[in-house]
Amino acid sequence: MSQAEDHEGTRRDFLFYATGGAGVVATGAAVWPLVNQMNPSADVRALSTIRVDVSGVETGTQLTVKWLGKPVFIRRRTEAEIEEARAVTMDQLVDTQARNENVPAGSDAIDQNRTLDEAGEWLVMMGVCTHLGCVPLGNAGDFTAGGVGGWFCPCHGSHYDTAGRIRKGPAPQNLHVPVASFVEETTVLLG
Repeated sequence: MSQAEDHEGTRRDFLFYATGGAGVVATGAAVWPLVNQMNPSADVRALSTIRVDVSGVETGTQLTVKWLGKPVFIRRRTEAEIEEARAVTMDQLVDTQARNENVPAGSDAIDQNRTLDEAGEWLVMMGVCTHLGCVPLGNAGDFTAGGVGGWFCPCHGSHYDTAGRIRKGPAPQNLHVPVASFVEETTVLLG
């Protein structure tokens, strides 16, 4: 093989790789706007986390806030509500999954897995019935015969206890618990 033929091979290889590289760059430049438009807009990203001041929430009351277009219940439970929720055994529950993004998968739906603090005073849940997406009413024990306290969805009769766990009715799951934490003594971060 002559030196001229050897030179042609490397030149051909260079042109092959240079053309391929230019094609990849051009394809990436054409595809990137299509992929990038699927990212959430700035207003959606801004609403993905919110801080809620809970300093005005008295024991035995709740605050309802809107987060990602859905209601979120932030309840400061009484000692009686905490005791009632912790007295429930797993065999009394319809849904035994925790559905709490702060708790590892496979954990039981015990009361402690659904609260923000060790004492169980603060409960944060999505205020959306897991049956058909209605908004349950609070203090269900006050106005429903045989209620289990907590929340009641009057549309189809789902009863949630003082920990937001489904106890009666057609709802298949407990009220979901969003990612939430205390960032200050009286401020809860959702998201």
